[in-house]
Amino acid sequence: MTRFHRLAIATACTTLLLFGVGGLVRATGSGLGCTSWPKCGPDRWLPYPTLESWVEYSHRFVAFVVVVLVAVQATVAWRRLRSTPSVRRLSIAAVPLVLSQAVLGGIVVQTELDPAWVTLHFAFAMALVAVLVANAVEARYAFAIRRRLAAPDRNIARNLLGPIGWTVIATFGALLVGTYVRATDSGLAFRDWPLMDGRLVPALGGAATWMFLHRVLAALSALLVLYVFIKTWIAPRISALSWLSGIALVLMVAQVLVGAANVWSELRPAAVTAHVALAATIWATLVALWVTARRETERGRSSEGLEVDARANGKRSTLRETTAAYFRLTKPRIIVLLLITTVPAMALAEGGVPSLSLVLATLVGGAIAAGSANAINCYLDRDVDEVMRRTRSRPLPAHLIEPDNALAFGYVLGAVSFLFLATTVNVLAATLALSAIAFYVFVYTLWLKRTSAQNIVIGGAAGAVPALVGWAAVTGTVGLPAWILFAIVFVWTPPHFWALALRYSGDYAAAGIPMLPVVRGAGETRRQILLYSLVLFGTSLLLVPFGQMGAVYAAAAIVLGGWFVMRALRLWRSASPVDSMRLFRFSIVYLALLFGAVAVDAALPLARVA
Repeated sequence: MTRFHRLAIATACTTLLLFGVGGLVRATGSGLGCTSWPKCGPDRWLPYPTLESWVEYSHRFVAFVVVVLVAVQATVAWRRLRSTPSVRRLSIAAVPLVLSQAVLGGIVVQTELDPAWVTLHFAFAMALVAVLVANAVEARYAFAIRRRLAAPDRNIARNLLGPIGWTVIATFGALLVGTYVRATDSGLAFRDWPLMDGRLVPALGGAATWMFLHRVLAALSALLVLYVFIKTWIAPRISALSWLSGIALVLMVAQVLVGAANVWSELRPAAVTAHVALAATIWATLVALWVTARRETERGRSSEGLEVDARANGKRSTLRETTAAYFRLTKPRIIVLLLITTVPAMALAEGGVPSLSLVLATLVGGAIAAGSANAINCYLDRDVDEVMRRTRSRPLPAHLIEPDNALAFGYVLGAVSFLFLATTVNVLAATLALSAIAFYVFVYTLWLKRTSAQNIVIGGAAGAVPALVGWAAVTGTVGLPAWILFAIVFVWTPPHFWALALRYSGDYAAAGIPMLPVVRGAGETRRQILLYSLVLFGTSLLLVPFGQMGAVYAAAAIVLGGWFVMRALRLWRSASPVDSMRLFRFSIVYLALLFGAVAVDAALPLARVA
């Protein structure tokens, strides 16, 4: 790292510190702690002996340090960096921006914190941060000696420029609207979160409109950050882009929580200060991410992308074939299996037959959510799917759909499912469905599947969430019987999937997936299947006392559970591939019949335990 690179980093970091102090100024109401500018008062340079005056004065002092650092940076760049024009231009461009900031700061004081001037002041501040952060990144590439990257990495960087650019634009809009909300004291236009006056779309007008717009833009920014994160964390990847996108996602999650804390604490100074500081840090991270992607794109020769386009093979898909490919991307057979657990949970929660319109809305929203998770899974696992015989015919390995289009399709489905469920069912059901998508994508697909033999054990939680969604759709809560239904599916998943994994253990080994038969062997897998089948039998019986189930369900649980254990015992003794597939197929029938018994029992009050 050169001296100039250190100077550029110090200048950018000090500017971010300025925003933290600025947030403190706003949170403590110290914007007029100094009543004139550039002096603190008409007759004094030093602050008044009040907290507000010292807070405002500290903001001005840090601003002065920023001005000095920007001036030194521009001077050094002008005199010594003629061979690096990008760094030179950015260093010089920061000078008028920082001077504009000083002038606008004075106007803000003179106009007694007029919201329009406060927002303009913040906009120029964000522009200054963008220039300084971009300069620090450019300096890194200008002076660091790095190895040339492989062609696929350059293509990944090029494909990220658009999504990152839209993320930057959306975040800038959220920042400006949020600044205007703070300046007009509209931060408590709604005193609940994440709803607004108990609704997803509130009655608009005045402060409510600006606060609603801020939340919409913030949500859009968070979704885009998540989208960029998913795109960067795939192999092969560029380390700088992966880490920056990960940092941006962590900061965005923290910002969402701090935003909620602003509402819950009624704008306590600590929450407001953290909100402003995080906003500036997120902005700086996204700018660094975009500049890094642009520089990585420019570093090498143009080359062929990772994926083989169908047109390169002289193929043209018809609209019908393309539609069918997108439909297959959602793994419809798995969706049907997931929805089997939803309706019985609704019937049990209702204590009878729930509303047909509510059932349809829940099923449609749940199907869209499951399709979203499966489509994103297909995008992330396309390299694995191409290796395994069982999955080679899926749309991405078969090159029927562009990978980026598949990811966008899954992402849009996720957003649609949340909005649909939130507006037609309730926010809790929508949030649970969204959590299942997140768990399946991040915990199972991105983390556990390729790293742990317990991948399907923990990852099975995603497939168990529809039972919670069904219960929440009816009651608006999640009761103990719902958690028992969740536990049944959770415990059912390992023996169900391991039976299939025994049949295709060679494929998993070739793909480098540490499935239990690959890591621990077929014998241990059969033993685990038997143990889990016994646990499943016991878990299913818990619903009788705690879910007040009657004779219909009790009989079904005993018969089906006993049958499951017998088949698992037969597999453990025979070690036959035929028996493993028979158990796999029976497990599907088992789940359907068991949850069908839940629905029947719930619809027959006379058969239930009093």
